[in-house]
Amino acid sequence: MAHLDSREALPINATKTRPPVRATIIAVLGGILLAVVWSFELVDSVIGDTVANAALGHDAKTTPIAGTAAGLLFAFVSGLAGTFTACNIAMMASVGPLTQASTERTGMARHTVAALLRPVGWMTVGMVAVSAVYGAVGVMLGDRLPQLSTEVVGEMPVRLIQSSVVFGLIGLALAYLGLAALGILPDVFARRPVARVVTIGALIGGFLIGRPYPLFNKLFHWAVDTGNPLNGALAFVLQSLGNILIVAVLFAIIVLVTRGRFLQWASDPSRSAVVTGGLMLMLGVFTVVYWDLRVPAMFGVGWFPMMPYR
Repeated sequence: MAHLDSREALPINATKTRPPVRATIIAVLGGILLAVVWSFELVDSVIGDTVANAALGHDAKTTPIAGTAAGLLFAFVSGLAGTFTACNIAMMASVGPLTQASTERTGMARHTVAALLRPVGWMTVGMVAVSAVYGAVGVMLGDRLPQLSTEVVGEMPVRLIQSSVVFGLIGLALAYLGLAALGILPDVFARRPVARVVTIGALIGGFLIGRPYPLFNKLFHWAVDTGNPLNGALAFVLQSLGNILIVAVLFAIIVLVTRGRFLQWASDPSRSAVVTGGLMLMLGVFTVVYWDLRVPAMFGVGWFPMMPYR
């Protein structure tokens, strides 16, 4: 029988005899701490509104969307402005899988442009598939969606109940992927880094299904008012593209500045498992804790430690 190198014979998370317990604990505690200290007013209003107002040249919240072109521009700009909102920050976990997908083929790390375009392209495929479908369906369903409702249950808005359910599921998915990468749970994407990136892209697209971000809510109402499912699909795709632009640029800068050496460094199975798994687990835990514990507690459902700021 031909000799097989241990790294070729085993999945990425099986190269260590024991799972990295310390990294797992740090990731879980980091996710909880992030959920405690997170300031939605800082990222939604101070950062998000400032970026959107500067890009559009007017008050993004109060100025009506005039026409299809203005609506599509608003979609992309509001997506970019909402990059670091609590309903989107978990997409930062895609950096690790992007690196894995870049180095999937022998020598891929040496071809900098290919190493850059290939994984970002696959992530975009997963993201666009979900956001386009939801945009079209959202326009057809309109106000029947809880996401566009102004009703409350108890003291909690119905739209935030949808957010808690959707982001709770996305957070659990990210946490599972993180634990799998760390070797603690079975990895359904072992030896399939491209499938992992496509799945993460789909999760990013899924952020729109529960997003309560005010600028996105305005965009959603505009799309519904047009009555055109195509407008909804295009607007939601542009929203998602705006969401991933900063991460894609960050990934591109790292790859280009290091001339692919970062990809070679990150391609070590043990190192990649810890970095990728730890980041996905931390952001998955943050998403679950923030949306399923902290947000309900803000409306009197359960208890969660609150900082002096909101």
